[in-house]
Amino acid sequence: GRHPALWSLMEVCVDDEANDLHWTPPPRPEWLQRFNAEGRGMDIGNLVPLDADELIATAQRVTGFTDFGSDEWREPFGVLLKSLEEEAELHFFGRLMTRSDILIWLQALLGVQAAFNEHPEIAREVIDRPLVIAGLSRSGTSILFELLSQDPQFGSPRHWEMMFPYPPPERSTYDTDPRIERCQHLITQWNRVTPTYATMHEMDARLPNECVIAQACTFVSEFLAYLFQVPGYMQWLATRADWTYPYVFYKRMLQLWQWRNPRRHWLLKAPSHLNYLPVLFKVFPDARVLLTHRDPIKAQASVVSLTGTFYWMRSDKPMAVSAFEGLLSPEHMAARLERIIDWQDRGEIPGEQCFSSLYADLIERPVEAVRRIYGEAGLACTPETIRRVEAYLAKKPQGKFGRHDYGVGESAEIRRKRAIFRRYQEYFGVPNEVA
Repeated sequence: GRHPALWSLMEVCVDDEANDLHWTPPPRPEWLQRFNAEGRGMDIGNLVPLDADELIATAQRVTGFTDFGSDEWREPFGVLLKSLEEEAELHFFGRLMTRSDILIWLQALLGVQAAFNEHPEIAREVIDRPLVIAGLSRSGTSILFELLSQDPQFGSPRHWEMMFPYPPPERSTYDTDPRIERCQHLITQWNRVTPTYATMHEMDARLPNECVIAQACTFVSEFLAYLFQVPGYMQWLATRADWTYPYVFYKRMLQLWQWRNPRRHWLLKAPSHLNYLPVLFKVFPDARVLLTHRDPIKAQASVVSLTGTFYWMRSDKPMAVSAFEGLLSPEHMAARLERIIDWQDRGEIPGEQCFSSLYADLIERPVEAVRRIYGEAGLACTPETIRRVEAYLAKKPQGKFGRHDYGVGESAEIRRKRAIFRRYQEYFGVPNEVA
């Protein structure tokens, strides 16, 4: 069968012409080499336990809460722990990082439920017409997210509240909450463990982040398969996971976050929403979804380097890139994209609530592209919003959002792929783009 959850992890290969997958790990910092070396004679499995009952008991003791609210998280939690022990080959510091992550996720589960137990009125919070961005990697999701976030009618959850949702954030202390500094230390730790990561992705506790990071606490999230080399968990995620659960829980998190810090409309983003649009609309029936589009041949962005770096933070195990080769073909990518067309044509998702954004337009005419998106989505585009967008663009260095180059010829291999992607490109009006 198809494995959509895995498609999001590895969009395509590094060398598009040679179809060659490879990744070379960067050198480790000297301090980390020494730390891990000290653990080689120790029983790190018992020193840093990843036992389910012990982790649960520790999270309950630390928070003082015992009610998780529901049990949907328990099966994926168990599958993840089994994969971590049998497959991930965590090194000493990686095991510490992983234990910290898991305890934070369990405490988030307990905290969200505690908030609803203490204040049942949170459940009455209305998540009004959230605007959700989804699309292939390198198709403009981040660009669009940054530009639309300039509009004050939108709010996006920041990384620190995703990590530490309890107690409910307050408007009066939203920018001074002590959880910000704790989150900042933990997420910048990634740069200290693997310095090359700092060149790949900006990490800041105050920045909005992708929905999958918040959903990690449900243990049904593609983010977890980015962090650890756990094929058993990935297989479970792709074939057995109930994706309604993490979306329903995420809605509860949004209700909690806006309870004492109101947002008019949520602006949300994750490329992986592309895989679960029927579930997204079931949980958020009035959502508006912005689908970003780019020539799939150019959008075949390799995330092998990013994923390999995540794995390398926590393990010395070589990245098994060959395990992903079957998922990287143009045929699989086209099937994933055409499924969106089928969902719309069959009425499984409301086509009138789905809108398109072309990468080419965002790069070449960003302000005009934003105006058009607002018009199609029925959003009020004020002069102040345009002023903010223009001011934001003026501060960005040239090339920040990439270049948009058209080639003058196509190889036989490109022509073959072009035929595979024809239905998708014609349906959404996606222009050819060849480097």
